[in-house]
Amino acid sequence: MKLLRAKDYKRMPWKNGGGETVEIAIFPEKASLADFDWRVSMATVATDGPFSSFPGIDRTLSILQGKGVRLIIEGRKPALMTGETAPLPFPADVATSATLVDGPIVDLNVMTRRGRLTHSVQRLALDHPHRAENLGGTILVLCHGGAVRLTASDATADLAAGDTAVLTGAASLTIEPAASAVLFLITIDKPAA
Repeated sequence: MKLLRAKDYKRMPWKNGGGETVEIAIFPEKASLADFDWRVSMATVATDGPFSSFPGIDRTLSILQGKGVRLIIEGRKPALMTGETAPLPFPADVATSATLVDGPIVDLNVMTRRGRLTHSVQRLALDHPHRAENLGGTILVLCHGGAVRLTASDATADLAAGDTAVLTGAASLTIEPAASAVLFLITIDKPAA
């Protein structure tokens, strides 16, 4: 079992569409940015505009908060994507533009070089301790608001807003918010790292 905070990995803040992106990337040992296996970003998008394309990289988009976006992806019918319809996979090197339905959104992007993977997202708004059971694979915990303490087996991590933890090989996770907190549990299926 491992429970590590984002500072234990390469963490890269980017400006994105008038908002902020906090990204965590998982690398093979001694690799460079170009050699990542998979990466996950959580972004607040405040303005319309094209989505970036990443050569050779498949990408999956989820809406975590907000009304959603109207997507125009080259070669496909226009799609309206909300939290109920996400995640939506789309390939690299394809022109994509988005129009916000109503105000800013918080979105999650999962990118991989090593073939497709799947992910699921659970949003938690907590004001009391919560225990997540029957975990499997790799779990990313993104703290979107407030502060929480995570405990898995004998490891603990304290997260503030914008912090990320990576959890592997644990059957359960206890989440204790300092007051009220909003966080996302993202399960990555068949991660390369």
